[in-house]
Amino acid sequence: MSELGNRRVVTGIGEDGRSCVVIDGPIPHASEFGAALAWRSAIPADNSGSADAAVPYTLDVLHSGEANFAICQFSPRSDAFMHATDTIDYLVVLSGQVTLVLENGEAALGPGDFVVDRGVIHGWRNDHDEPCKCAVVNIPSLPVGKGRTI
Repeated sequence: MSELGNRRVVTGIGEDGRSCVVIDGPIPHASEFGAALAWRSAIPADNSGSADAAVPYTLDVLHSGEANFAICQFSPRSDAFMHATDTIDYLVVLSGQVTLVLENGEAALGPGDFVVDRGVIHGWRNDHDEPCKCAVVNIPSLPVGKGRTI
């Protein structure tokens, strides 16, 4: 999978010192498990330069100490992989439906729903016949609770 079909527009400063679009095209480097980085940055971010900060998405990006802006897709009829990360994750469902599975309860989600996952054990299950596409921001955080982190 080379891309997830979403357009990415990145702004910057042109050679003339004025704001401009420096990247306009598809989000690159989709992984085999349906995720791709649109951008990543150190904290605090350095907005100078015009180099493309997107890299192939791997689980290592979650441990990089950088903020990640990504798109992910949960395949139809997929089971929840329970895990925790040392991040706070902001997720918005763009299309389709998915169930957020927790140790104690579940939440059915659809287009327009927002999730703030605060590093707890969780998984994503898609019980439907259509994929679910989400935008997600991962920001490094201190670990909480117990569990297997990825």
